[in-house]
Amino acid sequence: MLQIGSIKMKNQVVLAPMAGVCNPAFRLIAKEFGAGLVCAEMVSDKAILHKNEKSLSMLYVDEREKPLSLQIFGGEKETLVEAAKFVDQNTNADIIDINMGCPVPKITKCDAGAKWLLDPNKIYEMVSATVDAVRKPVTVKMRMGWDEEHIFAVENAQAVERAGGSAIALHGRTRVQMYEGVANWDIIKQVKGSVSIPVMGNGDVKTPEDAKRMLDETGVDGVMIGRAALGNPWMLYQTINYLEHGVTPVEPPPREKIDVCMVHLDRLIDLKGENVAVREMRKHAAWYLKGMRGSGRIRDQINQFATRDDVANTLYGYIEQLEEQQAETSSAV
Repeated sequence: MLQIGSIKMKNQVVLAPMAGVCNPAFRLIAKEFGAGLVCAEMVSDKAILHKNEKSLSMLYVDEREKPLSLQIFGGEKETLVEAAKFVDQNTNADIIDINMGCPVPKITKCDAGAKWLLDPNKIYEMVSATVDAVRKPVTVKMRMGWDEEHIFAVENAQAVERAGGSAIALHGRTRVQMYEGVANWDIIKQVKGSVSIPVMGNGDVKTPEDAKRMLDETGVDGVMIGRAALGNPWMLYQTINYLEHGVTPVEPPPREKIDVCMVHLDRLIDLKGENVAVREMRKHAAWYLKGMRGSGRIRDQINQFATRDDVANTLYGYIEQLEEQQAETSSAV
């Protein structure tokens, strides 16, 4: 099983940290669908130190989510270390993760996120200082390189290990690729073979079969699932079931998907209030609807949602129509 420091996971399936997505509402659903570890969305070191109210609220961890990893980012050693100490002393997270993979220009221009990938020496210095300052295990989420000419994945991973890092999550794409192209699992395999600390593979795990293939081909200790779980936490459960028993459960019916969508919304409302939650839920609702027959017109209505009742009435009205159509089709056969 996957173990990071003294923290033992019940399986090898990890929910990736995704900005704007991995708040407690979604993380708790992922945990209920079986994820061995869930990762929170990244928080700025400087925002933590400036006691930014929104950023501090992002450090909240529901006990039911544990084990959980809180991710921070920054470009300067002093502020990163101080933010890590705050997380260490003031949160009930199990693991502190440092972001070295975010490709977004507003992050990299601050020498944070994927910008670190260009300098293994900086990685060693920053991780070492953080490890020395905190009690919780420190991990790193990184990409394989900045671009095709600057792929230092092995050197960077070895720098993390030398600095005392407890694990690495590696996304098999460069910063330039963003989320396009194909993830390079060969690089993930090379990194796994170059260090003795646990490595989690990330990138192009779209099905339970992909997860098993990544484990088999690369030898990684865990599989990190990101976009494939958006609107589809069943992917987490299905992957765990497939890895443990070799069986993929059947797809859930549309009504079950909408039921979970509404649980997600209600938890967001508890966190952020109805107005903010309903606006945030628009993208999630579109993800939950993905693949359902005739859902395009419903997705067009999503951006007009203003209240919880709007969401519920629209989604359940659509599901009732689907079920009526299915019943008519069944009776005609």
